[in-house]
Amino acid sequence: MTQSLKSAPTGAANLTPVAAVLLIIPPLLWAGNAVVGRMIAPLISPMTLNLLRWVLAFGLLLPFAFWVLRPGSPLWAQWRRFLLLGLLSTSGYNALLYLALNTSTPINVTLVGASTPVWMLLIGRMVYGQVISGRQMLGAALSIAGVVLVMCRGEWAQLAGLRLVVGDVYVLLASMGWAYYSWLLAHPTPESAPIRADWAAFLLGQIVFGLIWSIAFTSVEWGLTDARLHWGWPLVAALVFIACGPAVLAYRSWGAGVGRAGPAVAGFFINLTPLFTALLSSAVLGEAPQLFHGLAFALIVSGIVLSSRR
Repeated sequence: MTQSLKSAPTGAANLTPVAAVLLIIPPLLWAGNAVVGRMIAPLISPMTLNLLRWVLAFGLLLPFAFWVLRPGSPLWAQWRRFLLLGLLSTSGYNALLYLALNTSTPINVTLVGASTPVWMLLIGRMVYGQVISGRQMLGAALSIAGVVLVMCRGEWAQLAGLRLVVGDVYVLLASMGWAYYSWLLAHPTPESAPIRADWAAFLLGQIVFGLIWSIAFTSVEWGLTDARLHWGWPLVAALVFIACGPAVLAYRSWGAGVGRAGPAVAGFFINLTPLFTALLSSAVLGEAPQLFHGLAFALIVSGIVLSSRR
């Protein structure tokens, strides 16, 4: 990540316009990733898709950060930390979401995933001793209410039929892992400073160790399930998009945004993902945005603004 990440605030809010833009880019790209992922689901198995996108991302970053892979690089002395970062971000997070969709519904997955800001606050309190203010808790409630409004499409009665299954547990674990990952970004070790000063090297280091996990998950997928892979231009185009956007640009922006605003504030921006997903899905299906989309946006943004005020 950027040099500013090393001196970034971890508990105090510092939501500048630049930080806000950086934190809006990831949920927008992740929403695009969800839409594209659904479109190519018949062409490729989920774990295989995740592996191939990070292989492409590795190739994109290699020319810019090859030095971090050389013998004597500080990366190898930090292998345990980067192995954890790779598990929590590039491999494990997406693997759990894909597993969740095998047993749970999209509305359940998104609603449970909306707990991320709460885990951001709780992990910050339990692990790093950060104080949770009443304003932050109220902001979390407003933000989650916006997500719920989107997923029930403005009809609260739909929530009556909500049932939790094992897939929801996977999403809960994924949300907790992502929250912890974000706090790790905001608390770097002194030994990792040379790598963190070069954002491409920092992300490449995560990918290298994340690929170890992704290869293991994909091996299990091909060994125990009816895996699929049908090559063609639609799949190639989709892989290029998710490798350049959701895999590289989104992670770069997220790390920089967390460094500027702190993980507690950044966590609220994740709840923009289902809103952007609904809007992009509407655009793909030719449906105009509804009133509840605007109301949900107002709730989510209000939660972000409220929680980020000093």
